[in-house]
Amino acid sequence: MRITGYLILFLLSVSVYAQSQNEEHLHEHHEHPSNEIGIANTLVHFVNENQFAYGLHAHYVYNLKDNKYGVGIGYERIFDEHRHNSIVVIASYSPFHKLNFHLAPGITFEDGKSAELDFGVHIETSYEFEISHFHVGPILEFAYHPEDIHLSTGIHFGFGF
Repeated sequence: MRITGYLILFLLSVSVYAQSQNEEHLHEHHEHPSNEIGIANTLVHFVNENQFAYGLHAHYVYNLKDNKYGVGIGYERIFDEHRHNSIVVIASYSPFHKLNFHLAPGITFEDGKSAELDFGVHIETSYEFEISHFHVGPILEFAYHPEDIHLSTGIHFGFGF
């Protein structure tokens, strides 16, 4: 429950920040790089097991020209007792500069049990602070697969080109 509160607080903070920007700044055109490679280090909480673990995910996103959408692929590894893996297809949306949402359905499996594939879906949001072609910022994720739900929070690092 505590992580849900942090998620709500983060989303409200980003919303307040966005509303505090003047209208002209919000609507000025900003083009994302066509390609992004990203990696995130996260603290993962498995809701049903009430356990925490380290998570690492990497992704590639191609941003469609002249709009706020992108598509890509991703991989997540959680270093828990089950050795959780996910391979996903990413649909990306950036409602305004620096804020991103990803919907990522895919397959989930444990090490040594690759014949036992389960459907899973990840929903995540990140906020970017840009440093030239690099960006860094907080990331929050909700993930569902048949055996559990996990919530993640951490730091996202990306490179746009």
